Amino acid sequence: MRAMKRAARNAVRTAVVIGAALTLFTGVSTSAQAAGGEFRYVNVEGDDFTLENPANGECYLLLSGARRAENATGARASLFTERGCEGGAALVMRPRGSANFGSVVPHSVRFG
Repeated sequence: MRAMKRAARNAVRTAVVIGAALTLFTGVSTSAQAAGGEFRYVNVEGDDFTLENPANGECYLLLSGARRAENATGARASLFTERGCEGGAALVMRPRGSANFGSVVPHSVRFG
């Protein structure tokens, strides 16, 4: 009986070690992949900004709010009127899309 328990424990340890090795080898998450390309925007003060290869799933602050934006990435861009990508997305821009904003301007963006 003890031999069977020891064998089972060893099998579990081996599986954990193999699983950990595979995770390290293949990576844990794809959410950190870059959207690939540029997200360009003009803020309400007329200044131009560019986010190069933004990471999917990350929230980016749009300084002073965006008046106009161009999503030249391969991922959709969800724009939020709140800082920190909070609340519902005000607009979702498709890849390679652009938009002009009226009185309600986005203050943050998340890709993916």
